[in-house]
Amino acid sequence: MKKVAVILSGCGVYDGAEIHESVLTLQSILKHGGSYQCFAPDKPQLHVINHLTGEVAEGESRNVLVESARITRGEVKAVTECNVDDFDLLILPGGFGAAKNLCTFAVDGADCDFDADVLTVCKAFADAGKPAAYACIAPALAAKVYGNSVNLTIGNDAGTAEALEQFGIKHQNCAVTEVIIDSEAKLVTTPAYMLGQNLLEVGEGLDKMVQAVFAMQS
Repeated sequence: MKKVAVILSGCGVYDGAEIHESVLTLQSILKHGGSYQCFAPDKPQLHVINHLTGEVAEGESRNVLVESARITRGEVKAVTECNVDDFDLLILPGGFGAAKNLCTFAVDGADCDFDADVLTVCKAFADAGKPAAYACIAPALAAKVYGNSVNLTIGNDAGTAEALEQFGIKHQNCAVTEVIIDSEAKLVTTPAYMLGQNLLEVGEGLDKMVQAVFAMQS
């Protein structure tokens, strides 16, 4: 059984982990015979968004780990507890939280900062030669972790792709139901809701992502 570390970034598309992407990814891991442990940074999220209005909820503060527990029914640990030796591979679903709480790409673009604990874990998997998959906007972290002309995708948004290429990656346009595989880096990426219009097509891409990253782990 493949053991998967999953890093979440809160709960909710606009300020945390994208719920559909997270649940579909976890379902796919189980469907293909894997197991998972979810992790998240234990810190305040960048801000809180009212998901009904899309506006910042002034005066509110939420914790990324606590919010991630909403998706996992309480089964989530601080990312500092993630030991690369305990897992076969790593997966990061998307949502704006990946670009707001795991790094600041949503605010600062190529000049963004990265959560040190998350970056340490992601680099540990890369350095150990263990496969990893990043969905939606989460490849912004992969760009920092891998660089060195690695192939990845966030879909087909030219501005976002150009910003990520400043990290030294090679962006590949990709349909929502497809994946980009860099066999040398053992990295799989898919656009998910960067392009997706519904659960079915996003789910198809995420399922291909999980299958592809599983196939890399012998």
